[in-house]
Formats: sequence, C-alpha cells, structure tokens
Amino acid sequence: MAAGGLAGLCQIVITTPMELLKIQMQDAGRVAAQAKAIGKTIPKVSATSIAMELIRTKGITGLYKGTGATMLRDVSFSIVYFPLFATLNSLGPRRDDGSNEAVFWCSFLSGCAAGSMAALAVNPFDVVKTRLQALKKVEGEMQFNGVADCIGKTLKYEGVTAFFKGGLCRMIVIAPLFGIAQMVYFLGVAEALLGVKSGNK
Repeated sequence: MAAGGLAGLCQIVITTPMELLKIQMQDAGRVAAQAKAIGKTIPKVSATSIAMELIRTKGITGLYKGTGATMLRDVSFSIVYFPLFATLNSLGPRRDDGSNEAVFWCSFLSGCAAGSMAALAVNPFDVVKTRLQALKKVEGEMQFNGVADCIGKTLKYEGVTAFFKGGLCRMIVIAPLFGIAQMVYFLGVAEALLGVKSGNK
C-alpha cells in the first residue's frame, strides 16, 4: 500500500497538467453552448492554446491547478489498486509448476477487477478534481475555493450521490486499461524485447 501510494504521488507531476487540459477540452462544448444561450460567444480553443495562456498568465504553476485533488485521487487509487491486484492475481493458477507468474487471463481479469473497484472507490475525489480544474465557468455556475469547499458545497446542494457521478464510466474505462497493462507486464513482454530473464519465475 505504501509503495502504491508513493507511485501515485510521483505520477501527479505528469497527470495533473494532462488532466487539466483534458478537462478543458471536454468541457469546452458545454461552456460554449451555455454561453450561446445567454447571447455570448466563446472562441474555440485547443490544448496548446490553453497551456500557453496558462503559462503566460500564471507561469508553469498554472498547469498544476487542482494538484491537491489530483493527489487525493491518484494516491488513494494506487493504495487500493496495487494490493488488491496482487491479492487477486495470487489466487489464480500459475503458468508453470513452482512459478510465481499467473496465467495471462488471470492477470488480465485481476487487473480489470482491481482497476474497476479502485476507480469506483476514489470516484468522489475524481468528481472534486474535475470541478476544481474546470477553468471556465458560465454565469451563475457554482464556484469552489479548494478541496474542502468543493466537498462541502457538493454535499450541501447535490447530496452524496453527486460524488459518484460518472462512476460507471470510469470503471468501464479503467478496467481494460489496467487489465491489459498488468497482462502485458506479467507476460514479460518488456523482458522479451530487452532479452532480460524475468525475475518472476
């Protein structure tokens, strides 16, 4: 759990800017439609233009808006995912007698199951992160001032169920992603390409 948590902590250096830009692009259509409804026009944007504008106005730290929420999501996800995967993977049949390697379908299913369950468990943090990283707000839309404020307002005005919006979609996305990743890892694809003997046997 500690190793998984530290891995999640390290990855936010890369994932925070990527998530920030992804959310802006995904949210651009909604913002434009709502602005049009009240007679305003918002120019089209690209990930590059958003990144350059943030760097120009706020420096490199502008790309790290929502780091706290991203850390909560990614660290907690890794804490849940890696031990759960290891446990599930250890229950399946081995590739050979005396081997520590599970058969490929066991690693795949373990990755899918662990990934989907971890994704659902941390979905509340993902909702908070997404709301904090939405840079453009239309008139009348709720504003948030940090993680605690976002949690409080969401709970007050929308209830507990709001924290699990999009949970099923995240489970569907994360399951095959981590299932394939773990299957490839345990098949020793990298070792085979590099000509290195796997240490799992």
